Amino acid sequence: MILTEVPPTLPLLRREVERIFKLQKANQQKIANSTARDRKQKLDLLHQAVLKYRDDIRSALHKDFKKHPSEVDIAEIFPVTSDIKHTQAHLSKWMRPKKVATPMAQLGSSSYIHYEPKGVVLIISTWNFPVNITFGPLVSAIAAGNCVIMKPSEHTPHASAIMKKIIDELFDEAEVALIEGDVDVSTELLKLPFNHIFFTGAPEIGKVIMKAAAEHLASVTLELGGKSPTIVDNTANLKDAAHRITFGKWMNNGQVCIAPDHVFVDAAIADEFLDNLKTSIRSFYGAEAAGSGSYNRIVNQNHFKRIVGYFEDALSKGAKIEYGGKTDASQDYFGPTIMSNIPKNSDLSEKEIFGPILPFYTYTDLQEVIDNINTKEKPLALYIYSNSTKNIKRIINNTRAGGTCVNQCGIHFFNNYLPFGGSNNSGIGKGNGFFGFEAFSNARAVLRQWSPMSGLDFMTPPYTDFKQKLIDFTIKWF
Repeated sequence: MILTEVPPTLPLLRREVERIFKLQKANQQKIANSTARDRKQKLDLLHQAVLKYRDDIRSALHKDFKKHPSEVDIAEIFPVTSDIKHTQAHLSKWMRPKKVATPMAQLGSSSYIHYEPKGVVLIISTWNFPVNITFGPLVSAIAAGNCVIMKPSEHTPHASAIMKKIIDELFDEAEVALIEGDVDVSTELLKLPFNHIFFTGAPEIGKVIMKAAAEHLASVTLELGGKSPTIVDNTANLKDAAHRITFGKWMNNGQVCIAPDHVFVDAAIADEFLDNLKTSIRSFYGAEAAGSGSYNRIVNQNHFKRIVGYFEDALSKGAKIEYGGKTDASQDYFGPTIMSNIPKNSDLSEKEIFGPILPFYTYTDLQEVIDNINTKEKPLALYIYSNSTKNIKRIINNTRAGGTCVNQCGIHFFNNYLPFGGSNNSGIGKGNGFFGFEAFSNARAVLRQWSPMSGLDFMTPPYTDFKQKLIDFTIKWF
């Protein structure tokens, strides 16, 4: 059933959501008992389907917001196929009991961690990388042995439709189901007692998700966002830094949770670096990005108006356009834009931009930059462009962020050996590779007493002076 084909009444919607949830609840133990081989086979089917429908996925994302096929391959297809291959290669090891040490005080026993599935889980994904952000967590949820309900964003309907087609072909809805629809669908889903909720989106919505999860004491993974800062010091390779920041900032028209939100540049090299940035933009998208097939559009009119509002607010308060600033509302086009002299009380300064405007700040004292970052919420990412080991260590040790790249931008997300996620306002919990498997698993502690006697057996009531001496000895030495 595709819930967006004919808008259902609320009671019908509620019954359909509850029906699928009950099917999965009844089926969860069977799925939980699946072997590593079973799960790998499911992942292999998903891998094959993503490649089979690769052209359809490309077409869908172009229809949704003119995403270039090559960018779809880089940012949508590859992260999913890479995660699947990585998970298949390591899943057997992840699923094996993990032996841990047992203290001397518990001599005669052994201990291990058993990773068990959480049960029935909900994945709510956002629109900016719909396939990546929906299927990525799905890979981890399947690997961990869960039943899964997914709710993708209604803002990218063509992407949602092709994902729906893939899931319906591969899975019984009693194991994995994708439900399309708007906020009403999410609202009904959040009323149900899921065992875990994996949400990707804005911090404001993350608070709603967490509040709903609290009603059922469900665990959550929240991948949010924030104002990810970038620092370019006077030891950086300016050409490389400009090239990589341009890619990271204007990929997907800036609609990336880990895009550089703003950049701090050492005043001594600021003019030269700004020239390099402009050169990089033109080399990527030509003199007019509107004519480039490689440059995306804003996803819809509401987001276009939001970004225009930030832009006009900054201009009205004295900000200066260093590059770009061109728009076309008829096609939700907002060109690559660099602005300087950004007032502290402007929207660009205070809110996550999630668009193609790059505020450009200069500094003379690195400590001022560190202090500025620490006055804000913890960002999802922080980027450092420097060849000074001293400066790199100083920034990392004195700031907090979900993740950091040094002399690169955003590619830590593609490393399946690294955890991906934020901290507090930018997120709770981690995904990717083992960390995604762990997010959808309960680390169950198991202790087995294999010897006939335990040290504790000598310390049970009735308590005597001798037993007290044993207790004192244990406290002192173990």
